[in-house]
Amino acid sequence: MGEESFIDTLTRRQLLRGGLLTGAAALLAGCQQPTRVAQTVPGPLWPDLEKAAEDPPLPPTVRPAPEPNVVFPKPEAAPAGVIPRSRWTTGRVIESRVSSMSGVSRITVHHEGMIFSGSTDPSAIAKRLSNIRSAHINRRPEPFGDIGYHYIIDPAGRIWEGRPLRFQGAHVERKNEHNLGIMVMGNFEQQRPTPAQLASLERFVIDQMKRYQVPVSRLYTHREIGDTLCPGRNLQRWMLAQRSPAGAFARI
Repeated sequence: MGEESFIDTLTRRQLLRGGLLTGAAALLAGCQQPTRVAQTVPGPLWPDLEKAAEDPPLPPTVRPAPEPNVVFPKPEAAPAGVIPRSRWTTGRVIESRVSSMSGVSRITVHHEGMIFSGSTDPSAIAKRLSNIRSAHINRRPEPFGDIGYHYIIDPAGRIWEGRPLRFQGAHVERKNEHNLGIMVMGNFEQQRPTPAQLASLERFVIDQMKRYQVPVSRLYTHREIGDTLCPGRNLQRWMLAQRSPAGAFARI
């Protein structure tokens, strides 16, 4: 579908030649690492295009990827304890822009890529999610059909339903098939996940691994299957620890 085919390269030189420099900030979002704190949620490039500006990213963990055991999702409702999307949007998925999610065989963890320093009140989080969705469906040159992630974890540890799981996500370029996308709000190159976020992420990922029979070898962070800093060095270190032999995810 359209979300799987985006330009391979977008450089600052191209932006300058096209007279788009003033709008460049409005193209950055998703799991990217902005160079300064932004107060609004801009529209995304594919996070895969984001390169390290200074320090190199932590090396990815190379793990075997066995043939997937695809388990079909139950699309009728979000899992227990997840805030339904009706709490933050009345917008429908633009189905002409998306593909069906015909089963789950892997899970990918992301960060938002934007510094979180605002209110954690549910109404403020709902507005932030609505802004992310708006940026995604209005991105250029190729808009998404909805917010790109299936689930979002806010700084208070609440889990929000994003794109319904019956639809393929838009969170890793060309690798969204059977891929459940979980985004943790914040920029974890520059800040740390809250204890509440980590507790929720651990519990929720374990539940989804069990539900869809996803082995630890098919639990990824974005940087492990795409050229990006996402999910930031601080969340990456935590994920590496949790997938180590003594970690919570390895014991599933």
